[in-house]
Amino acid sequence: MERTVGIAAPANGGICDDYACDDRMLFSEITWKEMPRVSQALGYCRTRTCDFTIGGIYMWVRWFGYRCAFVDGTLFISGMAEDDDGLWPAFSLPVGAMQPHDAVRHLSDCCRREGIRPVFSAVPEEYVATVCSVLGPQARVRELVDWADYLYDATDLAVLRGKRFNKKRNHVNRFKADNPGWILEDLTPEVVPESVLFLSGRRPQGDEDQDMAVYEHCRCVDVLEAWNHYPFEGVVLRGGCGDIVALAVAEVLGDTAFIHIEKANHEVAGAGEAINCFFAGYLLDRHPGIKFINREEDVGDESLRYAKESYHPLTLLRKFNIYG
Repeated sequence: MERTVGIAAPANGGICDDYACDDRMLFSEITWKEMPRVSQALGYCRTRTCDFTIGGIYMWVRWFGYRCAFVDGTLFISGMAEDDDGLWPAFSLPVGAMQPHDAVRHLSDCCRREGIRPVFSAVPEEYVATVCSVLGPQARVRELVDWADYLYDATDLAVLRGKRFNKKRNHVNRFKADNPGWILEDLTPEVVPESVLFLSGRRPQGDEDQDMAVYEHCRCVDVLEAWNHYPFEGVVLRGGCGDIVALAVAEVLGDTAFIHIEKANHEVAGAGEAINCFFAGYLLDRHPGIKFINREEDVGDESLRYAKESYHPLTLLRKFNIYG
């Protein structure tokens, strides 16, 4: 599925040609060849929201119609607003070698020269003041309530200590009791074909062109099939019979692990709680510097919100649309 992108939506509903705000800023398709530069630019960003990760960009590039430009070692991304409110183009907070204030000014000036309203989507709370200071008194700010990220203490998820985690711990113990000989195994290229088969049995129903859950499922499969392209690490959980009953994939940046994929066979009691707990422990063993785990948004899904809240997040990482 491709969503319409470009300065103006083409009549045929296809993808617009590359476009330039000025002779130094050309927005074009995001492909594998840009990943090293994207990754380098993301290293400058001081936020723990999932939008500023390789997974947050590459896994959602077609849903939001992301395109990118690079100026002076700084990454600019255009696409649909994160809450898909029909505003287009919208822009991510620029990240890279330029100071945030200067990068926002550069993009804002570029938009105004082209007669485009500068709209910034999913701006992390800590950068709202910077963007507003550039856009001036006419700036309007709206919180994206359904798009806040859930941030957890990594040790809490790995240990499940205390009364508040009693139910989670009981589910994990039930899984262990029902599955003697369970194994947590690295997700390697050799395991990918079996992992794809596991995912194929959990495909949600819906129209891929309209349903975010179906799109997300398909992109999870894409990630596994192109596993060597991504700076990710993952595990599969095998039950007592040796079959995969859950898998998880993360991206580690600094002191935070971002869980981009987590799928479980919910017919296996405790599989979901077990993969959550075991993978947190796995990540802490491999990366002792990890302090936090970002389990991303609930996108307004009540059942997903309940599940994320049940793990007692430290905080919600708030995001905002800012309209110039």
